This record gives sequence, C-alpha cells and structure tokens, in this order.
Amino acid sequence: MRRRVRAGVLLVIVVIVGLVVHGVLPESAFAEIAGDALYVGAAYLALVVVLPRLRPWIVGSIALAWAAGVELLQLTGVPQQVGAVFPPAVLLLGTAFDARDLIVYIVAAVVVTAIDGLWARRAATATPDQAPRAPSLDATPDLPET
Repeated sequence: MRRRVRAGVLLVIVVIVGLVVHGVLPESAFAEIAGDALYVGAAYLALVVVLPRLRPWIVGSIALAWAAGVELLQLTGVPQQVGAVFPPAVLLLGTAFDARDLIVYIVAAVVVTAIDGLWARRAATATPDQAPRAPSLDATPDLPET
C-alpha cells in the first residue's frame, strides 16, 4: 500500500479513536495522555497525506512543532476565546497549558516517526523477487535451438 493511502486510512482510524477517547472515557491522566499522543499521530498522518514524499524525521519534526506550538498558544488564552465562540475548535486547539503534554508530544512524535521510518526502510530493502515486475518490451522469448 502506498504511503499516502496508508496514512489516510490510519488518519481516519486515529481521529475516530481520538473522538472516542475525548467523548467516552472519563477524565483521567490516561485519557489525557492518550488524547495527546493521538493528536500528534493525527498531525503526523495528516502531513503524510498532504506531503507523502517527506522523510519521516521531517514529518515528525513538523508534527512535534505543531503540537508544541498549539500547546504554547494555550498560554495566551486565545484557544479558550476561540473555543467559547466555536466549541469544536477546542478539539484542535485545546484549552489549558500543561507541561506534561509537551513530554507526551515528544514521546509520541519519536514513536510515530520511528514506526514510519522502519516501515520505509522495510519497503526500501524489499528484494526484487518480492516486488512484481512488469514485462519488458525489449525481452525476446527463449526459443529452442535448432
């Protein structure tokens, strides 16, 4: 499966799981940490859908910068004001700064980047026998000798 398609499918799954975590699980440290990790995963996967040729470490860096930037934006009070006007924005911008979130973002970005990097390495090292070959137009059939 191509990287963009795989990322798109995984993005849908991550968003659904994130909405379940946000809407169904009781408020707890586990739910908050899971939500933070899923947030970084969703940012990573969205970037891969839009820019599938970027190397995993670049995508991971951008996803981490995005998540950390949004977390730091919460120190300004802007996300709370936006959330008061448009409540669904809270899902994207959050509400209150928590330094623990920054640690979770770092760990999640490292994990998702490592998984994508290993997947890319695995695909790159596939032997030619594992990949289907298109017939060559220059090939001549083997004819019996007479």
